[in-house]
Amino acid sequence: MRRRRKKNEGNENLERWLLTYADLITLLLAFFIVMYSMSRIDAKRFGKMAEALSGVLKGGNTVFEHINDEDVLKGHGLLKLGELSMIQKQIEEKFENVQRPEQVQTEITERGLVVHIMESALFKEGSAEIEPRAREILDIINQQVAVLPNHVRIEGHTDDRAINTPLFPSNWELSTARATRVVRYFIENHGIPPDKISALGYGEFRPIRPNNSIENRAKNRRVDVVILTMELSMKEPSSQLYNLADNQ
Repeated sequence: MRRRRKKNEGNENLERWLLTYADLITLLLAFFIVMYSMSRIDAKRFGKMAEALSGVLKGGNTVFEHINDEDVLKGHGLLKLGELSMIQKQIEEKFENVQRPEQVQTEITERGLVVHIMESALFKEGSAEIEPRAREILDIINQQVAVLPNHVRIEGHTDDRAINTPLFPSNWELSTARATRVVRYFIENHGIPPDKISALGYGEFRPIRPNNSIENRAKNRRVDVVILTMELSMKEPSSQLYNLADNQ
């Protein structure tokens, strides 16, 4: 015998489908709200939060457990990424006043404020001896850098043309020597604390332009003065912390 369908059975099935659909819409709405919120969060802070949450979920130590009083004291007064843009404007205005803006370029990156100084402003080609004309540029940069508590990293760069001299067997030696010369200039002529500044040489392996023209190669031959962000500055070793540990 054929079973008769109850009148309210169709309505009941329809209501179940609507409940499932409503749940799906609610989940999608929540998903888009979370995605929008994430897009409004500073990327670095979100990365730290994600790392901390990952440590909690795995049952291990979180990044917050590694923060101590010394780190807090070391970070006191350090400029954050957004605050470095003010220093960038001041440096650009200084070089416009001395009519040498083409020899110095600045940009804000995730590492901090980067001041690109072209080779022509500092050295002769293939040399690591600072030219007299470079003093004006380095002195202007020092006026802005010396008063900052952030760590300063000097990076030497070359183009892709090979060099092979008794003094510089490769671009590694040339780029490192140039960075070191600039560090010594800041320390010896302006008294920047040696633990506040460091030197690196990258050879031809960190170009900012393709090495396919004379103009682009000239831009790749440079020394970068990098004023690190507060976060990166706090990760740099400091002799003050070592002295503090020795006294305890």
